[in-house]
Amino acid sequence: MKIAIIGFGNMGQTYANSFMSSGFVGASDILVLNKTKIEEKNGFGIDTSNFYTEPNPTIFVSDILILAVKPQDFKQLASEIKPFLNLEHVVLSVMAGISIEAMQKQLGVTKIVRSMPNIPTQIGEGMTVFCASNAVDRKELFIVQNLINTTGKSIYIEREEMLNAATAVSGSGPAYVFYFMQAMIESAVKLGFSPSESEFLVSQTFSGSVQLQNRSKLSNENWIQRVASKGGTTEAALSVFNQNKIKENIVEGIEAANTRAVELGS
Repeated sequence: MKIAIIGFGNMGQTYANSFMSSGFVGASDILVLNKTKIEEKNGFGIDTSNFYTEPNPTIFVSDILILAVKPQDFKQLASEIKPFLNLEHVVLSVMAGISIEAMQKQLGVTKIVRSMPNIPTQIGEGMTVFCASNAVDRKELFIVQNLINTTGKSIYIEREEMLNAATAVSGSGPAYVFYFMQAMIESAVKLGFSPSESEFLVSQTFSGSVQLQNRSKLSNENWIQRVASKGGTTEAALSVFNQNKIKENIVEGIEAANTRAVELGS
């Protein structure tokens, strides 16, 4: 199986590395189309003869095409590659806001898989939500999901509009985590820890808590109750959070992200 990666920014590079390190495909089976030239010592193990700056028939012998360009560049790209495409091509898009219908119309193909990955895909710990057009059969969808899963984990959804919600929750989600972590780090510094000590305290607290939750059948509410003994320090902090409606604010923020995702996709 040959895979063409169109656009070799962070996401394109992530896919190339993940596919090869997982053994899913060999370096010689990956072709790259990028508008700027890739250095010969590219560090990806891909033969430099498989890098192209202009569309040509060789690239599109591939079974799966991955569109990893910026959404604003899609219209021009589509006009350039459309002559090389046929109805057997399976297109996997990681572009935000470009609908399956729009891609089918502008590319002249029917087999489209649209996905929303998040930034931890760069280290193989990503969360990707994806959906597909009716023309993509089960075997093709299985292959695409296996490719996606080399970057972490995935959820398949039937309704394309749910990708907006995925953007708001998992796509933007890492930023919410970093935001809360930063608040804790600043609090630790204020209480007397050094910046490096504060970062270590908070990082390990998050890492350990997530692992604990993943390895247990207890709910988040159960874990909160286990940590927050009555009249203790944790309860004092949670009381302030509740008084300031922190949970409600987070929900409102994610709803705002979802609304913006809908606006950008319309």
